[in-house]
Amino acid sequence: MKQRLQASLGQHLVMTPQLQQAIRLLQLSSIELDAELNEAVESNPLLEWDEGGVIAMPEAAPTEPAPENETWGDAELEGWGDGPSGGSGLDGDGMSLAEQVAERETLHDHLLWQLHLSSLSPRDRRIGAAIIDAISDDGYLREPLDMIAASVDPPVPVEDVATVLHCVQHFDPIGVGARSVSEALCVQLHALDADTPGRALAIRIADALLERLPKLGADGIAAELGEPLDEAEQAVALLLSLDPRPGAQMGELSPESYVAPDVTIWRQHGGWRVALAEHTRPRLRINRGYEALISRTSSSDAAYLRSQLQEARWLLRNVEARGETLLRVARCLVQRQSAFLDLGDGALRPLTLREVATEVGLHESTVSRAIARKYARTPRGTLPLRAFFASGVGGGTAEETSSTAVQSMIRQLISSENPRKPLSDARLADLLRASGVPVARRTVAKYREAMSIPSSQDRVRIG
Repeated sequence: MKQRLQASLGQHLVMTPQLQQAIRLLQLSSIELDAELNEAVESNPLLEWDEGGVIAMPEAAPTEPAPENETWGDAELEGWGDGPSGGSGLDGDGMSLAEQVAERETLHDHLLWQLHLSSLSPRDRRIGAAIIDAISDDGYLREPLDMIAASVDPPVPVEDVATVLHCVQHFDPIGVGARSVSEALCVQLHALDADTPGRALAIRIADALLERLPKLGADGIAAELGEPLDEAEQAVALLLSLDPRPGAQMGELSPESYVAPDVTIWRQHGGWRVALAEHTRPRLRINRGYEALISRTSSSDAAYLRSQLQEARWLLRNVEARGETLLRVARCLVQRQSAFLDLGDGALRPLTLREVATEVGLHESTVSRAIARKYARTPRGTLPLRAFFASGVGGGTAEETSSTAVQSMIRQLISSENPRKPLSDARLADLLRASGVPVARRTVAKYREAMSIPSSQDRVRIG
């Protein structure tokens, strides 16, 4: 076969420093974002706070401001006390929603939430829960698969555990549940586009030569695998852009002392409106004085200032992209769950990450990062964006009901029962089926226990 050179055009996904920064900023909470920007202003002379204006957000942002001082008048609150949740922002235990959502989210909570929204069967979800329970805070699976298989009730084959583990490893953060650094990096590499430059060679290095990489370097790798030096350097750079401890960042997050809403949701002209909270649009700008010095200073100083100017521009663009992504996701959630905002938990529809990702044209992991530790201020209180998601009950039919709505229905039935003759789980299941919600008795028992509601025997009240 005759060798020849051929030029072609194509799109490639490369984990550039800009992309890494964009991903990191997207998953930060508003409080962490403020700390990140403060640190950037202190370390970069080309950045400064703009006391007189706000960064211009994308054109997709709404022009209408939120209600003045973010307070709610009688017109906005009219009719809100009639729904199952009321208008007080308190749950059945008297705890405010703001107090509930302020609790720190762990890596295990994040993974279990994604497992709950997955399309896995109940049996595979039990396997997935056992796998997640065995994952350490840094994201690695510390127990052998045979022990996990034996811990599932009833025990399952090891092959089934390996299959579910493959699904868990593609949850956010990608690579969690790996059993070694090599496996974590390989999972992240396989998740990249097949045309990513250096991907194939990086997989070979991660699979066979990762431990020797610090000693060999790009030169040694090229000689060992018989590849060109520039391709080896590209593969090594791609490896260095990955996260060898996929769960560590979430595990090391500091607990927040209070909740700062990221978006505001309010009713206007008969519809629901969404806008970014003011503090999510940081007042940053380029320092024009230092920018003008670039053309008047020595070559070494100018090179430093140019690099700082480029980093400042990246940061401003990525902050804008973060706001745009958050706004797109929040608008989709409000559109899909408007009945939930109108009527309360009982009207919450089944909604998964995949459905939202498909509608807004993003990857599931991007949507997961966008809603992680993000909150919305609504007439029903401050709610986590995760509250707009729910798995379905009803066999996957078009008439299925969300698990949150089922729990709300169970709570209402129990609150109106005869205290001398409480409703059993079987009776509750019959009443739900009569209402068009087919659930099993054991499902009712699971939801009742999740809401910390005693059994019918313990709810008997005489006198």
